[in-house]
Amino acid sequence: MHGQFQLTDDQLAIREVAQRFTADAITPFAAEWDEKHIFPRDTIRKSAELGFGAIYVSEQSGGIGLGRLEAALIMEAMAYGCPSTSAFISIHNMAAWMIDRFGGEAVKAKYLPSLVTMDTIASYCLTEPGSGSDAAALKTTARRDGDTYVLNGTKQFISGAGANEIYVVMVRTGEDGPKGISCVVLEKGMPGVSFGAQEKKLGWHSQPTAQLILEDVRVPAENLLGGEGEGFRIAMMGLDGGRLNIGACSLGGAQRCLDEAVRYTKERKQFGQAVADFQNTQFMLADMATDLEAARALLYLAAAKVTDNAPDKTRFSAMAKRLATDNGSAIVDRALQLFGGYGYLQDYPIERFWRDLRVHSILEGTNQVMRMVVGRDLLRQ
Repeated sequence: MHGQFQLTDDQLAIREVAQRFTADAITPFAAEWDEKHIFPRDTIRKSAELGFGAIYVSEQSGGIGLGRLEAALIMEAMAYGCPSTSAFISIHNMAAWMIDRFGGEAVKAKYLPSLVTMDTIASYCLTEPGSGSDAAALKTTARRDGDTYVLNGTKQFISGAGANEIYVVMVRTGEDGPKGISCVVLEKGMPGVSFGAQEKKLGWHSQPTAQLILEDVRVPAENLLGGEGEGFRIAMMGLDGGRLNIGACSLGGAQRCLDEAVRYTKERKQFGQAVADFQNTQFMLADMATDLEAARALLYLAAAKVTDNAPDKTRFSAMAKRLATDNGSAIVDRALQLFGGYGYLQDYPIERFWRDLRVHSILEGTNQVMRMVVGRDLLRQ
């Protein structure tokens, strides 16, 4: 950003590219993807032609090496058309960045070229059936055996499970708690890798979600990211950016529903005048716009802090994720109310955004955990 609060010319140009891509390749088709549970693999791959498969992968590794604010602008723009698809691309970017940032030369050379082009797509695998918010309690094990690790365990709620080719997985190599967790990369085709049934979800219908099941899976030791015992730190660093992106997806969805509500209330007539002419409607729209801009300002600030590796980046990322996802869902809910009964119909986009944004306050750390992160950081000062 330049000045005090303005985006730079480059950032505005990046946002415009993402907005054009969304208008052409996402928005016209998103309703069908949702209704028919279509995974738009070809559209996702097309986004990589713009660099959106490796937004903050370094240029040396083939990425476009942008900062977290630029990534948030891209995710926000794509979520205007489909939050589910935008979030899916965000998760891939988080996993690709982890490989680039913490992988050795062998693992980077093996996986990054095809991840950058999204000829292969990556999943992030932390959550387990028995460890959601308490992520450090994970049970999936990785036992060293010569030049391989042998993995056993189950990962839960994995976006892309069964469809994606690459999985960045947090495993236990040592003691209980966060210090015993490591991070490895595995492939869909490795013997012992299987997947559960596709989950039947409220929203996010344009992306597959299932368990990742590991039974005596042998993974080359060179596929370790960082050192043994560094996996939890790596996972949390990934989430600093992931939380920003999911917050940005809420901003994009909320902006779309605000725009739709303004348009609809100006056209809809009741009691002899446009619904928009009622002061109550204007108050609702004013509050929606104010809540959206407040969340956007905090998220952009947090993104700049994560890019700059500021000491309070994790706290601001948690605050921004909490506010953007809570506000985003509330804005969409009020938009649905302004649409009345029509907002409840699939003929209009509001109900899809209502369903898609609901999960944002749960994943990447629940909003209750975000409050814990913020509170604990404040008390450490």
